[in-house]
Amino acid sequence: MSPTLELDDTICYCFHVSKRKIVNYIRIHKLRRPSQVSQCGGAGTGCGWCVSYLKRYFEAAAATNDPDADAMTPEEYAQQRAAYIAAGNGTPATGAIPLPGTSTRDSDSIA
Repeated sequence: MSPTLELDDTICYCFHVSKRKIVNYIRIHKLRRPSQVSQCGGAGTGCGWCVSYLKRYFEAAAATNDPDADAMTPEEYAQQRAAYIAAGNGTPATGAIPLPGTSTRDSDSIA
């Protein structure tokens, strides 16, 4: 088990976008606004859980900081997203990675 989110871990569960893809997209395309990160595979446009992380990666790139300094495991990240969804803060997109402890069929009925 990895102690922190790694580059190949999923950040946008709705559209299956990895941290590596997001970080590289920000770097290669030299984005000017955090909202432009959504152009990376639709990240942040599903349930909304990952938006704060997308902003964090954008800000880290703008400040030339290390975007790898996440203080949680991939499992903790998935659990916090599940709590966010359960609290009614967002609806996963069709085809999103299922919430922990649910099947694909169960996660489609959360909305």
